[in-house]
Amino acid sequence: MKPKKILVIGGGGYVGSFLVPLLLEKNYNVTVFDLFIYGADKIQQHRNLKIIKGDMRDADLLKNVIPGHDCVIHLACISNDPSFDLNPKLGKSVNYDSFLPLVKISKASKCSNFIYASSSSVYGLKSEPNVNENMSLEPLTDYSKFKVLCEKIILDNQDNNFTTTVIRPATVCGYAPRQRMDLTVNILTNHAVNNKKILVFGGDQKRPNINIKDMARVYVKVLESEKSKIAGEIFNAGYENYTIRKLAEIVRKKIDEKINIDFQSTNDKRSYHISSEKIKEKLGFQNRHDIEEAVESLKIAFENKKLKDSLNNPLYFNIQRMKQINLK
Repeated sequence: MKPKKILVIGGGGYVGSFLVPLLLEKNYNVTVFDLFIYGADKIQQHRNLKIIKGDMRDADLLKNVIPGHDCVIHLACISNDPSFDLNPKLGKSVNYDSFLPLVKISKASKCSNFIYASSSSVYGLKSEPNVNENMSLEPLTDYSKFKVLCEKIILDNQDNNFTTTVIRPATVCGYAPRQRMDLTVNILTNHAVNNKKILVFGGDQKRPNINIKDMARVYVKVLESEKSKIAGEIFNAGYENYTIRKLAEIVRKKIDEKINIDFQSTNDKRSYHISSEKIKEKLGFQNRHDIEEAVESLKIAFENKKLKDSLNNPLYFNIQRMKQINLK
């Protein structure tokens, strides 16, 4: 039996704000559990939607919330290295310390599925052209190290009554109700539209990306797949492994071909290229939306005045918002 009642932890975030409406469209009953530090107004009211403002570090609250749900989709975390480094103690408490209690409560509550959002950063630096799920993990930062540890926790808890799946997303791009402007393609587009120029540090480093529409589809695909295909499995999710130079050129083409791209030197030589062949072969999932479409979605959002003061508004930048509210 496919899960019917879904708990999305972190459902008020960037990916969650796009995923939740998609789940509701598919007639799932959805509960969003989130601190909503970027605003609760990003999630539209719906008859099959329940919204709970809460901290996932609050185990007692989770014991009341989780029972009755068939699946937990866990998106919440202090996201990316710079945000984690702002307050490592906070990052550890949210991303790691709270995770085992959450998994134990989910399992004890007879929740049948648990989908965990990890990160493709767990691979570290690789010289191979296509990094797949069988390759060694060499996390370089605390953020990615804790992702690895959480992967182990959730996979160790896999059993016949508790189906667990790990997703390793690439960098997400495109417009969503809760927008982020601190991600590669979104940064380039924001500056192209509002500064009429694009600044690129280096340019030859490769970065895997995924359109937010496809990112949401990945979670739905796993949710709706047969247990035998997803139980204890790990899936990369990243398409269009382009250099940053190429990404900048795509943005310029979509926004204004007269825009200048300013290339500057950098010490950041990180370059990697992930393969998403496994999710295609095992689940039949293929991307439908590309980077050009992501840039176009942002362009339309700017034209429709949906992104106000996008270069400075803390609501679009994780670090700035965390500093603004002194998140602890």
